[in-house]
Amino acid sequence: MKSISLYVERESLIHDVDPITKLFYILFALFIPIILPSFTISFLCLGISIMLLCAAKVIRKTIPVFSFVFFVLITVVIIQGLFKPENETVLFQIGSVAMYKEGLLYALTITLRVTNIVSSFMILVLTTKPSDLVETLVRKGMSPRIGYVIVSVFQIIPEMLSSMGTITDAQRARGMETEGNLLVRIKAFVPLLGPVILGSLINTKERAMALEVRGFNSRAPKTYLYEEKTYTHSRLIQSVMLLLIVGAIAWRILAW
Repeated sequence: MKSISLYVERESLIHDVDPITKLFYILFALFIPIILPSFTISFLCLGISIMLLCAAKVIRKTIPVFSFVFFVLITVVIIQGLFKPENETVLFQIGSVAMYKEGLLYALTITLRVTNIVSSFMILVLTTKPSDLVETLVRKGMSPRIGYVIVSVFQIIPEMLSSMGTITDAQRARGMETEGNLLVRIKAFVPLLGPVILGSLINTKERAMALEVRGFNSRAPKTYLYEEKTYTHSRLIQSVMLLLIVGAIAWRILAW
């Protein structure tokens, strides 16, 4: 059963990079535009993220996510452009409604930063398997319990959807009407909740028992089924990003 994730199987250089380096890039893309608050830096970081998404051959998969993000950001642009307290310069006016320069510039800054953050996160989630990410974090010292919880989150939802599909097919075979207007669908959906929730609780109990039998709580050193995924230039890339962040902080301090 596939876990619920946005991961896309591709052959690309970005897919080969280890998850920790991608986490470093998220921090880089997050802090640099904040430390150096200029449109040029924000556009540059966003351009790098988009180029990496294109190199990973997953840019099309970002369209639904960006569509939702832009839909939300439109409201930010409208609210800031109309009602920001510092608004003074009118750019254009439609009837009695005026759009101000200060609010639009501030909204553009927010839009660039949010888009940049989303882009960097999309690089991680589209090119990294959740299991690989969790295993790498566990190897770096994260508690296996926390890792198991994270992996379980990616597994519980598809298991519930699969159970619901099976139960729906069984109910449909018994003559229950499951298709039609909204009221019919609601009447068919409510009786499914009990078996689905009960089945999920039973599966959780069985999984806990299976883990206990396999010594999950043992304090003995853990072993891993697969070798750790590494990338030849990981240390170099991480060091460069850290140096750029430190350099940006130094530049900002000296600029004061």
